[in-house]
Amino acid sequence: MPRSTPRSTLKLPAKAATASAAGDPRMPVRKPIRGGATAPKQSLAQRAARTAPAAVPATAQPSMAKARSEAQRDAPRIKTGDARLAGTPPAKRGERGEHNERGKETPQRRGERPAPPPKAYPKRGIARSTGVRALPPSRDSDAHSMPAPQALPAAPSRPLHTAAPRAPADSARRPLKEPPRLSKRLCEMTSCSRREADEWIENGWVSVDGVVVTTLGARVHPSAKIDIKDAASQHQSESVTIVLNLPADGGPAESPGEAVQLIRAANRWAEDESPVTFKATHLRGLAQVGKLDAGVGGMLVFTQEGSVARRINGDDTRLEKEYMVRVEGELSPENLKLLNFGLALDEVKLKRAQVSWQNEKQLRFVLHEARKQQIQRMCELVGLRATAIKRIRIGSVSLGKLPAGQWRYLRADERF
Repeated sequence: MPRSTPRSTLKLPAKAATASAAGDPRMPVRKPIRGGATAPKQSLAQRAARTAPAAVPATAQPSMAKARSEAQRDAPRIKTGDARLAGTPPAKRGERGEHNERGKETPQRRGERPAPPPKAYPKRGIARSTGVRALPPSRDSDAHSMPAPQALPAAPSRPLHTAAPRAPADSARRPLKEPPRLSKRLCEMTSCSRREADEWIENGWVSVDGVVVTTLGARVHPSAKIDIKDAASQHQSESVTIVLNLPADGGPAESPGEAVQLIRAANRWAEDESPVTFKATHLRGLAQVGKLDAGVGGMLVFTQEGSVARRINGDDTRLEKEYMVRVEGELSPENLKLLNFGLALDEVKLKRAQVSWQNEKQLRFVLHEARKQQIQRMCELVGLRATAIKRIRIGSVSLGKLPAGQWRYLRADERF
């Protein structure tokens, strides 16, 4: 039979003696039990041996008496009932050292961490997150230093379930609500248009509380009594278009505000065949269409109809505009062909035009577009100088025999 291998035996070292010699006051340190006392239990004999006073030499008695008197002097500072505060226990780990007799802080023990710096809190009344000063809460301790609040008028009581009405944020900025306009009240009463209402007011057909009102934009109280004459119901609103012969020299400038000054009852052409009677309402909302360049006279149109303005000034308009141009210089047949087609202004080619001689000193231009100073610049490109320009026709409406500085209404058989 094979011989069995002997087992290896692991020998543990002998335990160190945990018991101390008899009579030794020092006790072995044991691991503290959670929730129990940290110090080991001692017998009555050991306690008596530790608390027995040692013999004090005679030379140390005066100093001990001095220390005892100082302890009695500082006795009120120690709370009664706490025996641990009577001595001077060592500072705990993480805390500051004790203070000596002179008030200086003693150094901490070796191996202990320094105490963390004290936390800095904002002053009272300043928010920690935003730094904004807030109203501090009222305290009883501050009642004697703060003045007594003034009594406020009692608010009217309301049910708890009813919320208080909230005023809009911009209520202080918005002006007070004004009464409605008279023209708006007329539209509500008679279902007329705003233009017709303004015409009734200007013609003196509307009275408010017995007083005739002729001012446009007047406001009336909602409860005011408004009377309308019978002539207003028989009146039909009409939109007019006016043709003016603007003088090239000696007349007003080409701005609408000055050119419209020529439209007056005294400047109306005496041979005007239109049955329309001139009224002050015909000047309201009158827009100028078909502008003229500086130094150019002739046909100028004013209208109250938006459709007429779009047909004349629209980008896709096909209305021809005819001009009579007095020129100086010599014009070759080749340059005459260039005036009809082939010229460009500002690197943009012009549309085809119709240019021909009207007489020896005058050219006839028919254009399908309107650019600034177009005729003057076209003449300069071919060696001519335009001395006088007059527009005589727009579409199918011509100036005819209308004298310079006078105007007429657009007839019913005419249309742009």
